[in-house]
Order: sequence, then structure tokens, then C-alpha cells
Amino acid sequence: MTAAMVIPGAESFFLPGNSIGILICHGFNGTPQSVRYLGEKFAAKGFTVFAPRLAGHGTDEYEMETSHYQEWIQDVEMAYAKLKRTCTHVFAIGQSMGGALVLDLATKLACDGILTINAALQVPEYERYRNQSVPRFIPEGKPDIKDDTPKEITYDQVPSKAINQLLDIMEHTSQKLIDVSCPILIFHSPEDHVVPDSCSYQIYDTVMSGDKEMARLENSYHVASLDHDKDHIIEHSYQFIQRLSKREIIAS
Repeated sequence: MTAAMVIPGAESFFLPGNSIGILICHGFNGTPQSVRYLGEKFAAKGFTVFAPRLAGHGTDEYEMETSHYQEWIQDVEMAYAKLKRTCTHVFAIGQSMGGALVLDLATKLACDGILTINAALQVPEYERYRNQSVPRFIPEGKPDIKDDTPKEITYDQVPSKAINQLLDIMEHTSQKLIDVSCPILIFHSPEDHVVPDSCSYQIYDTVMSGDKEMARLENSYHVASLDHDKDHIIEHSYQFIQRLSKREIIAS
């Protein structure tokens, strides 16, 4: 079967820089376009940045229908490996489902730190489709962004099979939180209409990281990387990454 064409603007992007690598993972039904602003700002600060496009995303909903959450895990692990080939330090940032994926990554590989943005461990609106294959496709509403200026590349409908893969990866990650021990910065929007804010508190309370921090995004909804607080995310993340990188260099 011929692979579906990637939607213009939805491609993976790699921005070369210094020895500090930043992996940025988009969320369910999103694409690297949703995190490109963050990536370009981090690259402007000198970091090496890679944002992979997860399998079945940024093409069409029929390709998404055939995707499995293990493919998304592999996409993130391959992105980490790509950065690790040229970078001394690698930090992983994940938004929504991307947050669940970088948490899973941190249970297996030596991340210097992870940062989550409204990480998804639950999506209440999707629970009704658990173990269901009918209807085949579920209509998607407008992306949950407080700022009405940006546009996010998403599908107008998503397959129920893919929704069940999302439910599976969230459950999988929830069970592994106790295995996360690297430094973590958790961004969360108190007003999020997709993922309950309680997910971020669950992460904070469960991970075994000795260095962990919560940061509120008061003026953003779910897709915070495209919302009013995006520059706050960049600056707070920059401080977190710089602090940890310097600590590692001194220790070595």
C-alpha cells in the first residue's frame, strides 16, 4: 500500500546546534507543527532540536487507523538515539500524549531531564470509546487553544482504533510512573478542556525524581505550545535545562 503524503508543515524537523539535545514530542492528532515555535526558539538559544512526526500523524486518518502505540514509543526512542549520536546531554519534552511518551522513555533510557506539557494520563471524552470500533471515525472539535490566532494541523476526525491506542499508552505510562527518577519539570494548565489538570499532579506525586517541579500555565488551555504561555514555557525550560547541564558538567 502506498504511504500517505505528509501534510505540508507537518513534517519532522531537526535543527542542529550545540551538544545539548532537545527532543520535542507532539500529542495525539497533532504534528511537529504544534511544537515548531518551541523548537525554533530553543534552537535560537543554541540547542540541537529534533521533533519527530509520530506514525499515523500528519498524513490522513486512514493511516492513523493502522498505527499502534508501540510505534509511537519506537518513534520517540529513535529520536532520542538520533540526538544521542551527536549530543552529550539529551532532554525530552512532551505535550499531551507526547508527555506520556517521554515519561515512558525516561523509564528505559538515561534522559538528563524530561519536561511535560499537560501530559495525558486520561482523556475523559474518549473513555466512551474504550474497546469500541463503532463508529469507525470520531469527529474532532477545534483544538483547545485559548489564543484564537494560531492554527494547529489536525485531522477533522480520528479513528476509534487510534483512540484505543491512546487509551492504552496512557494506561501503560500510568503504571510505570514509579520508574521515573530523572529530573522533571511539569507544566500544567489549570483550565484544560481535554486532559484533567489532576494528571500533572498524579505525575508529580508518583515519580521518584528527587528533582521535580510544577509550573502553572495560567493563560493557556491544552495545546499550550501554541498558546499565550508559550514564551513562559521556553524561558522556564531554558533555566531548567541550563541548570541541569551545568550540574552534569561540574559533576563529570
